[in-house]
Amino acid sequence: MAFVRVEQRNARLASSVKVEFVKGRDGEVAKGVVTIISNTKRGSGDERTEEATAIQWTLWGAQAENAAEYLGKGSRVNVVGRLRNNNYTDGDGRDVYGFGFTVEELDYLDSKAESEARRERANGSTDESGEGRPTAKPRGRARRSGGQRSNASAAN
Repeated sequence: MAFVRVEQRNARLASSVKVEFVKGRDGEVAKGVVTIISNTKRGSGDERTEEATAIQWTLWGAQAENAAEYLGKGSRVNVVGRLRNNNYTDGDGRDVYGFGFTVEELDYLDSKAESEARRERANGSTDESGEGRPTAKPRGRARRSGGQRSNASAAN
């Protein structure tokens, strides 16, 4: 079956990733759904306008679980995925036409500090001194790019 490749660059999550577990071939599998918005500018000079594109993406497996853990509303991402036709005939015999967007690659663009600060604001968690603390320890491998890494030997 043919599919179309879709890229959504330098976009932001409109909400947190919603995860549910569905029955798969090899048992339960995580299915995540998230709406991602990207803005583009069209025209030139005074006639320049901004246009927002919102796409609802589906993530599967470990990718869905990691995205739910590390991303929140407002997180910056790059998404590469595929668009497929979801055409079917409903119970009344009517043809229903739709599209489905499935994530293949998800790049996290926020730095670790930005990501932790966003999670702290969302959870409202602070320690006794009133300073924020990370709410989750990294688990598994999450694909990240674009963020600054702190390395003492690189500074020398």
